[in-house]
Amino acid sequence: MQTIQDLKKTIDSTEDLQSVVKTMKSLAAVNIRQFERAVESLQDYYRTIELGLTAALSSTTVLPREHQGRARRHGQGLVVFGSDQGMCGQLNEQVASLAMETLDHSPDKQTEARLLAVGERVAVRLEDAGGQVAGYLPVPTSVTAIGGKVREILEVIDEWQADHQLERVFLLFCVPTSGSRFEATKMRLLPFDRQWFLRYRQVQWPTRNLPQFSAHWPTLFTSLVRQYLFVSLFRAFASSLASENASRLAAMQGAERNIKERLEELSADYNQLRQMSITSELLDIVSGFEALR
Repeated sequence: MQTIQDLKKTIDSTEDLQSVVKTMKSLAAVNIRQFERAVESLQDYYRTIELGLTAALSSTTVLPREHQGRARRHGQGLVVFGSDQGMCGQLNEQVASLAMETLDHSPDKQTEARLLAVGERVAVRLEDAGGQVAGYLPVPTSVTAIGGKVREILEVIDEWQADHQLERVFLLFCVPTSGSRFEATKMRLLPFDRQWFLRYRQVQWPTRNLPQFSAHWPTLFTSLVRQYLFVSLFRAFASSLASENASRLAAMQGAERNIKERLEELSADYNQLRQMSITSELLDIVSGFEALR
């Protein structure tokens, strides 16, 4: 049976844990909002880039040679967004599962695929599932740090294209759905093939005034493609981080409830044991008094 001192130490350590959980809960709540704002702010900009591509591609009938698919290309590259930290539910498991499913249903052999893991924990999940992780990047901890990571990923993709002539590049990440829930999704980033070309040519312009531009077409198109790639990766980062922190917030809320219940039990045990100790001391005093009479 625990002594009063033992229970007091347990209560103190549990209260310390409660303080840590409250801090992590507050940080997760703050992070969720900043990443959600980042996703929201990107929506209009992403739409603007898409309309720019529609305007540029509607003015031509031929896809630029450097963006045409090449028959000699094969294989695929997967950029898988996960987490470095735990307490984020099934985020890493879901996105890793989608990545392996993508590889399994690919006409190419798995050895022809390149995997870039964004997050240490998802890298471990991929390797445990049999994936061959070609590279790893740590997850940015703030919105301001996302831009640098996006540039690092673009450099990796450039290396893949130069060294392995990959046919396709996919982004796999989680997007928030409702509350703390999220779902893993897949987005094709490359190639800019005929299918991609026709997709933007067929988009209906939102107004009656047809778009016009005076910029040199190749320069305009290259700039739009560069922004399209950047925004696509940035949005994947922000969505994944919002999902991670929403799941962590839910986990911290659950932990906070459990700790509160545990503290109530410990306090009840402490009070009961303390009362028993006081009662025992009073009985000893009474017994001593009776013996002296």
